[in-house]
Amino acid sequence: MKIKLIALSILFFSLSACHEFLDVIPETTLTSDSFYKTQADFEQAVGGIYAPLQGLYNQDWILNEMRSDNTYFIYNVAQRGGKPQEDPATFTLETNNTYTSGKWTNDYLIISRANQVLKTIDAASFDESVKSNLKGQALFLRAFAYFDLVKNFGGVPLFLDPASGYKETFKARAEATDVYTQINIDAAAAAKLLPAKASAPGRATSGAAYTLLADAYINQKSWADAETALKTVTTLGYSLLPNYADIFKPTNKGNSELIFDVQYAEGTSQAIYNALPYLFIPILADPSILTGVKPASQQNYGGYNVPTPDLLKAYEDTLKDQRFSASIGFYTGPSPLIGITSYNRTPYIKKYLHPHAVYGQTADNGPIYRYAEVLLMLAEATNEQGRQVDAVGYLNQVRARAGLTPLTAGSQVDMRTSILNERRIELAFENKRWHDLVRSGLAVQVLSAKGAKIKDNPQAYYYPAGSAPISTAFNVTERDLLYPIPVSEIITNPDLKQNPGY
Repeated sequence: MKIKLIALSILFFSLSACHEFLDVIPETTLTSDSFYKTQADFEQAVGGIYAPLQGLYNQDWILNEMRSDNTYFIYNVAQRGGKPQEDPATFTLETNNTYTSGKWTNDYLIISRANQVLKTIDAASFDESVKSNLKGQALFLRAFAYFDLVKNFGGVPLFLDPASGYKETFKARAEATDVYTQINIDAAAAAKLLPAKASAPGRATSGAAYTLLADAYINQKSWADAETALKTVTTLGYSLLPNYADIFKPTNKGNSELIFDVQYAEGTSQAIYNALPYLFIPILADPSILTGVKPASQQNYGGYNVPTPDLLKAYEDTLKDQRFSASIGFYTGPSPLIGITSYNRTPYIKKYLHPHAVYGQTADNGPIYRYAEVLLMLAEATNEQGRQVDAVGYLNQVRARAGLTPLTAGSQVDMRTSILNERRIELAFENKRWHDLVRSGLAVQVLSAKGAKIKDNPQAYYYPAGSAPISTAFNVTERDLLYPIPVSEIITNPDLKQNPGY
C-alpha cells in the first residue's frame, strides 16, 4: 500500500507541475480558434460541408424509391446480406437500421460543419463578396439538412451554434413547425447571399436556395410563398433541355436544367466516384453486358431499385414519351441467381448508366433539383390556389418536352392527380416518390395496395418461384410515415424521444 501511495503522489505532483505545458496546443494541431481565419480556411471548411451529401444520396434510393411504389428489389435467395437494404421496402424497419442512422448522422454532420462556419465567418477579414457566397452556401446546406431530417423524422433537435461541450449535444426534439421556420429563414437568407451562377461545380446558387425554399413551403402548404420563390427561379436562366436523356449524361454536367446535384467523378477514390448504377442492374456474373466494363471477377451484387410493374404501367405512352427509353432498360438472359435460371425482360434503371472506363466507377451525378421540377412545383402551387389554367400551362411545358400531347385544365382534384402522376414519371429514380406519397396523404393506401399485389403474385415482383415476402411485410400504418430515430441516439440522449410506434 505504501508503494502505491508513493507512486500516486509522484504522479499527482508530476501532473501538477506540467499542467501548464499540457495546456499549450501543439503547433501542428488545428482548432476552431486557429483554423477559421483566412479565406482559404473558410473555402476548405465550406467544401467539407458538402462531403456528407454523397453519403446521403448513396442511401436515399433505399429510403425514398424502394420505400415507394416506384421500385422494388430482386429477392436473392443465394445472398441474404442485403436484407437491411430490403427492409425499408417491405416496411419491416428496425430502429437500428443502417440507412436511417446514416441519414441522421450525415445530416447532422452537415449541420455541425455549417454551424462552425456561420459562427466564425463574420469575424474573419477577407473579400466581402467571397464571404457572402461562402456564408450563403453554409446556410443553404444547413437548411437542406434540416429539411431532409424533418421530412424523414419529424421534429428533431435544433442546433444553430457549435457545441462547446459534450452536454450541449443533448437536446430535446423541437417541434416540426419550429424546424421549418428555421429552414425558411436559412434558405431565404442563402438565396439573397448566393450568386446566380455557381462559383464551382456542384456549389449552391441562389436558384438552388429559392428552389429549396419553395420545396419547404410546399411541404408546409404555403402555396403563395412557394409560387413567389419559384417564379424567381424562372428568371435565373434555367431551361428544359430538348432531349431528356441529355440531362443526366456525365459529359453534360452543369447543363441549363440542373439546379443542384450531388457531384461524382470517375477515379480511384471511393469518396468521389458513383457505384450506384452497378447496384441497379440485374445480378450478372459479367455486368459488362450492360455496363461495357468487365470486372476482375464475377460480380455478386445488383438487383436493387428495380422498376415495378406498377411504374411501367404508369407511363402514358411508352413509345412517344422519351422519358421511358431514357430511364428504363430491359435485360433478357442468363443469371447466376439461385431460383432463377434466366431473366425474362427484367427492367432496370438506365437513367444513370453511361460509358465509363473503370469497373464500378461512374461519374454520374445525383440530381436533387431540376428546372422540370420547378415547373411541376409551380403547377402544384397554382392549382392549390384554384388557378387550374395556370397549373396546366406549367404541367404541359414538361409534357411537351417529353413528347406527349397537352392536357386541358380539369378540376382541382383532377389536376392534383395529373401533377402527382407527372412527377412520378418525370422524376422517376430521383428519390422524390416516397415523400410525394406522404405529403399527399396517399402513402398508406398506395403502399398497402402494392404489398397486397406482391403477396398475391410474388413472381411478378421478381421473387423466384417458390419464394415470397414474409407474412408480416407491408403492414403499412400511419406510424410508417416517419422513420424511427436511431436507437443509438435514443440511448445516449435522455432528452430525445422516439417516434410513436417504434
